[in-house]
Amino acid sequence: MAGLFDRYELRDLHLPNRIVMAPMTRVRAAEGGLPTASMAVYYAQRATAGLIVSEGIQPSLVGQANPGTPGLHADKQVTAWRQVTDAVHVNGGRIFGQLMHGGRVGHPDTTGHQPVGPSAVPAEGKVFTPAGLQDPPFPRALETAEVPEHAQSYAQAGARAVEAGFDGVELHGANGYLIHQFLSSSANRRSDRYGGSTTNRIRFAVEAIEATVAAIGAGRTGIRLSPGAEFWGSRESAVLELYTALLTELARYDLAYIHLEATAEEELLVALRRQWAGSLIVNPVLPMGPVKTDRTTADHWLGLGADLVSFGRSFIANPDLVERLRSGLPIAQDDQDTWYQGGDADYITYPTYAHTA
Repeated sequence: MAGLFDRYELRDLHLPNRIVMAPMTRVRAAEGGLPTASMAVYYAQRATAGLIVSEGIQPSLVGQANPGTPGLHADKQVTAWRQVTDAVHVNGGRIFGQLMHGGRVGHPDTTGHQPVGPSAVPAEGKVFTPAGLQDPPFPRALETAEVPEHAQSYAQAGARAVEAGFDGVELHGANGYLIHQFLSSSANRRSDRYGGSTTNRIRFAVEAIEATVAAIGAGRTGIRLSPGAEFWGSRESAVLELYTALLTELARYDLAYIHLEATAEEELLVALRRQWAGSLIVNPVLPMGPVKTDRTTADHWLGLGADLVSFGRSFIANPDLVERLRSGLPIAQDDQDTWYQGGDADYITYPTYAHTA
């Protein structure tokens, strides 16, 4: 069995360990979706991870889910991202940008646009806006002819990501956002070629991947999936059938990796591992759940066939998480109240482990 600190060849990237920093929204971008110098420090501090996957980056303005998040749909955003990718590379790291189109998860107060989705069905729960949490609005159902342009938005942002210095991109196909909405049998009530059957519901995900691969290459393209998840009310039917069909189609593109969240029972995820012959990242705990990924769960999933394991919240308060895991040092606790509040406090101020005599 591979060890957590063994090297891994992820296509053209030579990873020094199998620890991935999972994407986490931190809402520290400047006005206009511009990355900042503090964001460069934040990611550079964590560059000892085998691979960093950035926070969600909107590929278009209408695709922005939350205020304070960065974009990759304007030239000035490309320029601003270079300080981040340069800082990671100078510190010896590797970074993929996560492309996240919120779809129906958004608000006009954030973007100035009505959110769009596969159907005119609002998300469940509350959405973040500049004025605080609000009820999600009814999205505008995309016309059939419009759907391809939103698939293309991932490809266009992917090209900008490579221009900005990212080593690749991860399409966010999970957690109730646009790709997941098309996969969902509750959010997607279409009767055209993008809805109804399993073949139709996976079509948008496949088209977004196909477009991105054409733009930047398969070795620079991955996708994150959350089988069986119910975030924002995006529920799926026949989960194993749905994801088996999706992975079968995605296998044609020889992607850099699939990133699976542990949002379904272990047996189903192991079955999907068998279905997918390529590189697999597993996030072994429920996102935002009560348990964080630790060394035990990471080793467990490496034993089940994962190639890489992603750690999320543990990276917030532990910029030196790799060394703490390697040496069995205590893992510092983060302050949830400062996840999204902005500023540098509890963002770039968490220290590395201090050894005492």
